[in-house]
Amino acid sequence: MTIASDASTNLTARDWFFCGIGGSGMLPLALILRGMGARVAGSDRSRDQGRTPEKFAWLESLGIDLFAQDGSGMVSARQVLVASAAVEDTVPEVVRAKELGCERMSRAQLLSALFNAAPQSIAVGGTSGKSTVTGMIGWIMTAAERDPTIMNGAVMKNFVAPDAPFASARVGTGGVFVSEVDESDGSIALYNPTIAVLNNVSLDHKSLEELRELFGAFLARAAISVVNADDPESLALLDRGRQTLTFGFAASADISVEAGSIIEQPTSIAAGILDRATGETWPIALRIPGRHNLANALAALAAAKAAGVPLGEAVGHLATFSGLARRFDIVGTSPSGITVIDDFGHNPEKVAATLATLKAHPGRVIAFFQPHGYGPLRQMGHELAEVLATRLSSGDVSILCDPVYFGGTVDRSVGSERIVALIREHGGQAEYIPLRDDCAARITALARPGDRVVIMGARDDTLSSFAHEILTRLT
Repeated sequence: MTIASDASTNLTARDWFFCGIGGSGMLPLALILRGMGARVAGSDRSRDQGRTPEKFAWLESLGIDLFAQDGSGMVSARQVLVASAAVEDTVPEVVRAKELGCERMSRAQLLSALFNAAPQSIAVGGTSGKSTVTGMIGWIMTAAERDPTIMNGAVMKNFVAPDAPFASARVGTGGVFVSEVDESDGSIALYNPTIAVLNNVSLDHKSLEELRELFGAFLARAAISVVNADDPESLALLDRGRQTLTFGFAASADISVEAGSIIEQPTSIAAGILDRATGETWPIALRIPGRHNLANALAALAAAKAAGVPLGEAVGHLATFSGLARRFDIVGTSPSGITVIDDFGHNPEKVAATLATLKAHPGRVIAFFQPHGYGPLRQMGHELAEVLATRLSSGDVSILCDPVYFGGTVDRSVGSERIVALIREHGGQAEYIPLRDDCAARITALARPGDRVVIMGARDDTLSSFAHEILTRLT
């Protein structure tokens, strides 16, 4: 990867140990460092629990040493421990690192060091759509022979291969670094992008006041800001950018769609892409469904144009984008006509986008939701319940199990039963079934021909295997 040589040498000369190496944020970083030639090791509670063994076997095949999460992998003061801020001081790797005097870096500190050293950097921020837009930009830049390095929080299907089954990262030599950046912990402040993409600003992990300040400063640091003209909160920050380019369905957007050109299908969406500055249009047929994905495409195309890729060329490349794992990922359809979909929807906006895509076409929806933690459930429970109640029809049903929990000291006194009660208060149909295995039995009993079953949630790789299990039960 062509980044500043001193930064590259400093990073690759060190020994890296990732606590939680299998996580969606840690895994691609470990892959990038390993691809640059660095020595990488790690541990993961999921590995110790026997979850997704194929992922960890693949990491070992790449020359990454894996250890039990008992501190045994921390053996030298030379090692740098990479651990998220949420990792507690009692975790054995943290305890051992302190004893040895090891440096500790957060995921964001390491990623920003790599990102900020790149000659051309494209950062994708916003509450929703980051991974998809990052994957789209990464694919456009790859197909345009810019040979980018890509850091994503999801597996990018275009890059999946027998030797890369969990392709959430790509290491390139072209001097372009494309990455999603996170606002939930405030770490977006660490990035100094050439191009900053702002998808949207809405309630997730922080208050709107905090988000406005974080995203406004994010745009101010970039040479070019690419902003969603359809989102009032994002558009209100437009004047924070030095040079700006807007995207969206709005008539004022620089990169938009030709009036009346949108054609939605259950598994795809087509439209005419309009460059308002020149009046030129190009047809595109995306291989993934939903107006939210067409909006994501507009963001990616605007970013590619800002990066110097001609818009018509970028449109052509994006037509071959295959999508991301767990982003409206159609697992399959049973012989009786029941379709199972695996989806990352976990906050109100993401869930609403997924449900809107489903409700654009006929058929009952059975929406299974596994909350991605007790804390997020408290933060956005009311908004999530309202979405599940109002975006589904009277014949649809939501089923919630207990939030994902891998250990720790988080307050677990209020869980999914509260959300189900709120959904019912809003007039929706919902069931609370604590154990996920029991949810599978209930979904199988409920499902009938023509139904769409969507499995939603985050921070748990086994949700994909759960979706496949549901399909197997229905077959």
